[in-house]
Amino acid sequence: MPDLVGEAVDKILTIEAKNRGMPHGILQPLYDAARKVAGGRPLSMVAAEGLMANLKRGDTVFVLTGAGYAPTMPKGESDGPPGAAALARILYRGIGAVPVFVNEPDHADPIVASSEAGGLMVKTFEEARDRHLGAAMATSPTDPEKVPAWIDEIYATMKPKAVVSAERLGPGKNGIVHSATALPLQGPDAQFYGCVDISGVVDRANQDKIFSVGIGDHGNEIGFGTIWDTVAKVMPKGETMATVTKTDVVVPCMMSNWGCYGIEACLAYLLKKPDLMHSPALEERILRACLDNGGLEAMYCTTDFVVDGLDGETSMAAVQILGNIVRKNLETGDSGLTH
Repeated sequence: MPDLVGEAVDKILTIEAKNRGMPHGILQPLYDAARKVAGGRPLSMVAAEGLMANLKRGDTVFVLTGAGYAPTMPKGESDGPPGAAALARILYRGIGAVPVFVNEPDHADPIVASSEAGGLMVKTFEEARDRHLGAAMATSPTDPEKVPAWIDEIYATMKPKAVVSAERLGPGKNGIVHSATALPLQGPDAQFYGCVDISGVVDRANQDKIFSVGIGDHGNEIGFGTIWDTVAKVMPKGETMATVTKTDVVVPCMMSNWGCYGIEACLAYLLKKPDLMHSPALEERILRACLDNGGLEAMYCTTDFVVDGLDGETSMAAVQILGNIVRKNLETGDSGLTH
């Protein structure tokens, strides 16, 4: 039964709806490659099962997110923070884990706003851990040279048992983080500024054999190093923009928010608590909070009710369908059919 649920969920996540200016026909090859690595099983369910197996009440889970940089999106975009918030919410409410959002300082506002709009307050780590009062946040230094010591510190003090990365960019083979169109976000040729590479947080998880999940939509996001060859083949300028950072499970999806919602749905199913899946109304509240606090829609860099070119109502509908999948598969008794 879990795989039947996972199949239905993954079909929603992998609907490809993009304008003609974006790469087409990439999502299915990326998904197929990632699924092969996962033993041929539905990716959202494999990710959810891994989180369930590695987290218990009181355990810390790192949730990385944040993409988009000045001058176009100085606080990031509307894809990433809402999904990270929804996933952190169910890990907190369903398992009792302690979610810690891990990000750069510039991305903090839309992440906090998304989380708190979903009812998950962001407190100090000590409050979140010792009093179970919500999530916490670990913001990176802005000086890249200080990042390794910061990673050592958060691992030593927070001791994560799992790491999830959603719409968080990782470096390519040349060590530079790129946009989905292969524009450099670091170095002397960068047309943007403020990018700090924190992929070492996930590298450390891999080194320490801590369960990790990567969620993304183009292949420059953390996790897609697991299927680097496929990204390099199917994406325009793929050999440049594809990240080398790997995760145990990578979930390619139409947008990273949806990938988070898919894992959320599978967790709700595994926990047998369908009400843990957030509602379309709450989805609207979370998205608007993200947009109102600097997480811009990425197509035109505005506060329009849009995520990755799709109306916010489309994400609300996706949440409705995912919730129905969970609820219907947990129903028992007579089918109601009389013939």
